[in-house]
Amino acid sequence: MGDFTASTTVGRDPQSLFDYLSDVGNLPRYFSRMTSAEPGQGEEVHTTARMPDGQEVQADAWFRVDTGAQRIEWGSEGPNDYHGHLDVRPDGGGSEVEVYLHTTRVDDGNQQVEDGLRETLANIKQQVEGGSA
Repeated sequence: MGDFTASTTVGRDPQSLFDYLSDVGNLPRYFSRMTSAEPGQGEEVHTTARMPDGQEVQADAWFRVDTGAQRIEWGSEGPNDYHGHLDVRPDGGGSEVEVYLHTTRVDDGNQQVEDGLRETLANIKQQVEGGSA
């Protein structure tokens, strides 16, 4: 069972950063390995991702946005108990983004998962601070 956490600071106000991150259409722009995300009924999202071994995987997931708490939660049904959340908090003149991920597919410290979280946070920082978001 693996529990993973990573965070970064971003030079953008919390509300506009949260608005960008909570838009399902933006998920493939910043989530490492995700190649598409389409809203479904209610909280449902249809996703496609390219795994580290090159395999393409399609899945249905849930995606919940709590604007008041500035928290996004997600997960998918199945044997891996995959779920996570992302929090946006004020940090000086910008924001802190923290991501938490849980899965039973791998153990704590799995390098691929940790690399994926770091890559995702780096993507967010680059896009938002670089003006492409």
